[in-house]
Amino acid sequence: MSSEVIDRRTLNTMVKLGLLKEDQVQVLVEEKKNSGELMSELILKRNFLSEVQIISFLAAEFKCASINPNHFIPDEGVVHLIPAAFAHKNRALPISKHNDVLTVAVENPIDLVLLDDIKAITNMKVRPAITLHREMTMALKRFYPEAETVQEEGSGEAIEELVRIVQEQKNQDSQSDTVSLLRQAQETPVIKIANLLLLDAIRRKSSDLFIEPWENSMRVRCRVDGVLEEIPSPPKAIGSALVSRFKVMSQLNIAERRIPQDGRFKIKVQDREVDVRVSILPSSFGEKVCLRILDKKSQAHDLERLGFTEKDVKIIQGCSSKPHGMILVTGPTGSGKTTTLYAILEFLQSPEKNITTVEDPVEYEVDGINQVNVRELIGLTFPAALRSILRQDPDIILIGEIRDLVTMDIAIKAALTGHLVLSTLHTNDTTGSIVRMMNMGIEPFLITSSVIVVTAQRLVRKLCSNCKAGFKADHDMIGRLNLDPKKGYTFYRAVGCSKCRSTGYKGRSVISEILALSPEVKSLILKRAPADDIKQLARKKGMSTLRESGVLKAVEGETSLDEVFRVTAGDQELEVES
Repeated sequence: MSSEVIDRRTLNTMVKLGLLKEDQVQVLVEEKKNSGELMSELILKRNFLSEVQIISFLAAEFKCASINPNHFIPDEGVVHLIPAAFAHKNRALPISKHNDVLTVAVENPIDLVLLDDIKAITNMKVRPAITLHREMTMALKRFYPEAETVQEEGSGEAIEELVRIVQEQKNQDSQSDTVSLLRQAQETPVIKIANLLLLDAIRRKSSDLFIEPWENSMRVRCRVDGVLEEIPSPPKAIGSALVSRFKVMSQLNIAERRIPQDGRFKIKVQDREVDVRVSILPSSFGEKVCLRILDKKSQAHDLERLGFTEKDVKIIQGCSSKPHGMILVTGPTGSGKTTTLYAILEFLQSPEKNITTVEDPVEYEVDGINQVNVRELIGLTFPAALRSILRQDPDIILIGEIRDLVTMDIAIKAALTGHLVLSTLHTNDTTGSIVRMMNMGIEPFLITSSVIVVTAQRLVRKLCSNCKAGFKADHDMIGRLNLDPKKGYTFYRAVGCSKCRSTGYKGRSVISEILALSPEVKSLILKRAPADDIKQLARKKGMSTLRESGVLKAVEGETSLDEVFRVTAGDQELEVES
């Protein structure tokens, strides 16, 4: 696994220092796109810089030592501190040992996850020294000649042998104090079990991984396309060590087992970074772990790729292009609200706009956007953060969630004073959000003056294209779905095959209900009309409800009617007059 340390920012620094010219950088960037080679190799291949110039610059840039491992003859005992398979896979080579400090040659000296793993394997402090890719390749062949090509560990690797090793170590040391737990958490088998569970969840494209302790066992489940699936679980005996491992990775307090804790860490899978949010919750039989997996590669921050129709995309982009006002996205937890907001930010982002977000916690780290993490324990609440943000002259503000009247009041005032505000609310539909705001104490005239559009959304599972089976809809079904009885409709049902793990579904798509505040809708809001009356009017004006949006996707063969009925409420009570 190779690590790219020279990015566009580093190239710009090289230009400022006179090491490279701007036209050389353009050549390198274009060649990088076409070939995918490491930037350092491209620079050497083009003879823009020598090895000595590159390594000297990188050592100064990352404030670490530089080294050519081929100029050293390390002790055999030092080399064997790191297993050959690990060294080849992570491109790390131990060079020297002084007391409890191990100097290790690496290609990326700021890869904290790698340094932490080396520390756990060797039980020593790690001093990274940067080396170039080609030098590392030669050195690995020289010092580990017997090592075969390292294959990525898969979920098929048996956990039983790793568990046996952990249990033997546990039998040798029956203590259950913090020191013992920390030592177990840093043992290689426990690290491997934790990594295997995470890798299995990522391969399944899970959004969450749950590790739940019971009286005599543990249960591991992952949420795939919104539905929980059980996966092979380690025994209860290593539960505490496993929880401690995730705490160590998240820099949490492993001695504290009485109160909830939250943290996050990053892991590298197939040369890409995956963010993992960690939530630890004490329960009757131990600590429950929830890992929220935020895989940027599998997440689409584009409205059309998320599943919005062309009509909906035009409405959302048109409303978000306005200079000020409020856009609200509503729906239950796990309905993709934050992803939609970031898709809107992706559409809006430009060097001319000052964008700031305040979230609890920050889910997606995005270059070019100022992101603030709420920390209520030290007084950095949503209202406190918003007041400070408004003094920073933002053009666009994203509020992770509006939970109370104070936050709503500040958000509305910001929308009324020249800012575009994006946020979420936990309500079931669009008109329910209007009623919720009024129940919070917001006057109707403030709602009509500030809110531009409210969207409600759900995520439906997409049918597996390899195994879905079609069937003709009968007249009764067409009538119940409020479709044109003169047309024939073919719907599809889930079957299941090896490509979708026998579920019949693969991936998810958004269905939406979009309420633009037209003059007629505003008039009803000012009269404090019931939510049903507002929805009736909006439907007459062309708004599709969540159920209707889902049925449209079923008609197109993208999902099944069973899935649409599972995630939406019926519209039978809301018949539109012809």
